[in-house]
Amino acid sequence: MELSTKSVVVFDYGFGNVRSAERALARAGADVEITRDFDKAMNADGLLVPGVGAFAACMQGLRAARGDWIIDRRLSGGRPVMGICVGMQILFARGIEHGVEAEGLDEWPGAVEPLQADIVPHMGWNTVDAPAGTELFAGLDADARFYFVHSYAVHDWKLETHNPAIAAPKVTWSTHGKPFVAAVENGALWATQFHPEKSGDAGAQLLTNWIGTL
Repeated sequence: MELSTKSVVVFDYGFGNVRSAERALARAGADVEITRDFDKAMNADGLLVPGVGAFAACMQGLRAARGDWIIDRRLSGGRPVMGICVGMQILFARGIEHGVEAEGLDEWPGAVEPLQADIVPHMGWNTVDAPAGTELFAGLDADARFYFVHSYAVHDWKLETHNPAIAAPKVTWSTHGKPFVAAVENGALWATQFHPEKSGDAGAQLLTNWIGTL
């Protein structure tokens, strides 16, 4: 491995499209490994946390693999973590599915709730509204489209930053019925509700941007 190549672990806890994420990250220039090995997940330059299925089931699988502890320890040390789809949703305080509330990782306040739209799930390509100064969407046109597959989302961003020495999170929105959080950049923790590994050239650029920050 060349010194300039960044190592990324796709965390394999049983709930994610790990192979497609692996291929997309490798194409973007990372040295990628799919594993739940504790030391490898802790020591990689970047940790990617995918997620598909139900919020509560993903949390149960993540805890069983000690992923909750790994994520917390990495972030405590400023080590980059990126969540995708339900891997983003579990970073919030709680998820509400079929009237049942499950506890999330609580890295961000707020609840993952059913989409408020006439057609659910939200499946297909959609644009996003990224904030000024975004690193995640750098080099991408405003009309770039990303691939979404989800029935739940965060509709209200609740985290407030009062310390001027701490950069406020950059929150990207999309709309399906009602606006929802499509991506977040918050220090070492980044996440997307859409699937960059399924989003063609735009998704490839986004993953390249993340790898470039590792």
